[in-house]
Amino acid sequence: MTAHPAHPPADLAAAVAAPPAHARGGVSQNPPGIGFLALLAEDRRTHDGKWLEQGFWAIAVHRFGNWRMGVRPRLLRLPFSVLYKFLNKWVEWTCGITLPYTVKLGRRVRIWHHGGMILHARSIGDDVHVRQNTTFGVARRDRLDELPTIEDRVDIGCGAVIVGAVTVGHDSLIGANAVVLDDVPPHSVAAGVPAKVVKMLDGVAHG
Repeated sequence: MTAHPAHPPADLAAAVAAPPAHARGGVSQNPPGIGFLALLAEDRRTHDGKWLEQGFWAIAVHRFGNWRMGVRPRLLRLPFSVLYKFLNKWVEWTCGITLPYTVKLGRRVRIWHHGGMILHARSIGDDVHVRQNTTFGVARRDRLDELPTIEDRVDIGCGAVIVGAVTVGHDSLIGANAVVLDDVPPHSVAAGVPAKVVKMLDGVAHG
């Protein structure tokens, strides 16, 4: 009988643990089941129906950036791509919000306030609330595909930093100025530097 090693080779283990490749924006990642204009109307309602909310502008440009990816053939997409790049840069300059169209963005996401916001995540779920001076992104320059996943109904305080291939579980709260470097389970409150789970939202203390 052939003996099997007690542990898989390091390269195999790394391959199993590695997250799937981050989407490069080859297709529209707007939420399914709702048209582009209806999606924009819902986003405006999410932002209290105010046309002048900078968070709404950032999300509207993000939606447009994804919508254009459905234009075929690619030659017809070119003017929309030029317009998207201009609008995306305009939002960065005027609102201080960076939200690449490659981020898979859910419905009814609310960006409160504006300024100092780098929202480069693998995905952001439905009904997520994000506040100013927040950073989502990579933890290391040699791991550019390792981006955070924000699940549904997460509430993120101002100044929070969430980096690396971490998952923030649904219905969680991230405290102001927290630095999240590890997964946060659903229904929990995480705070501190580095962030630790300090409370479960069902009232049971977390050790």
